[in-house]
Amino acid sequence: MLEEQIPLRWQESYDNAGLAVGDPEAEVTTVLVALDATEEVVEEALEVGAQMVVTHHPIIFQPLRRLTAATPQQRAIAKAIAGGVALYAAHTNLDSAPTEGISHLLGRRLGLKEECLLEPSSKEEGVGIGIVGTLPEPVECEVFLRRIQSELGVRALRHSAIRQKNLQRVAICSGSGGSLIPQAERAGADLYLAADFKYHDFVDADRMILVDAGHFETEICAIDILFELLSKKIHTFAVRKSARCENPVRYMV
Repeated sequence: MLEEQIPLRWQESYDNAGLAVGDPEAEVTTVLVALDATEEVVEEALEVGAQMVVTHHPIIFQPLRRLTAATPQQRAIAKAIAGGVALYAAHTNLDSAPTEGISHLLGRRLGLKEECLLEPSSKEEGVGIGIVGTLPEPVECEVFLRRIQSELGVRALRHSAIRQKNLQRVAICSGSGGSLIPQAERAGADLYLAADFKYHDFVDADRMILVDAGHFETEICAIDILFELLSKKIHTFAVRKSARCENPVRYMV
């Protein structure tokens, strides 16, 4: 099934991809795809009759000490258990997937010719986090920033100082990418697109432009990837995209 295309062995050691809630032997006829298994998404699954929610982010990332419905996470899990809805996540194993990974898709949308992985995995050839690619020709930095805004539907971009007129080599890591700044620099990237950069990441930025487009914004396309993988692989049940997958971050612009 899904694990044949994006196996769990591709996930990072700190991750918790796979089935987190539910009976692995239960029958499934309808799947709802979302970025997060929020309380609203689980309620939507119950309303549309979906027996499984497949997300990018695992609902259980850190160990749970109790399940008392005291938090949105706990309420979502409790509702899923009560309603017989399984919760499954394809997280860093999807990030690491060759060609189907989120960073690969972002690169194609932004017009990059992919050259290499930003952080290759030692597990298998072609598996790794992030990509590095080049544009067909140099582009003015501000023009490319506007392209990122348009393609990702971003209302506000955080970025470091623009110290050059044009750029051509770009590194991308969907989601949190601060730890891979050194790899992007070593790859000779003119611009590094990711999310969740810290203040001092911007302070220390030199030639390379850091662009923080938002965690949700750089990963929401995971829904499209998962929907396509499930729809192509299994024709015996319905796959639906969640209508209640919302960005938890609000902007005042």
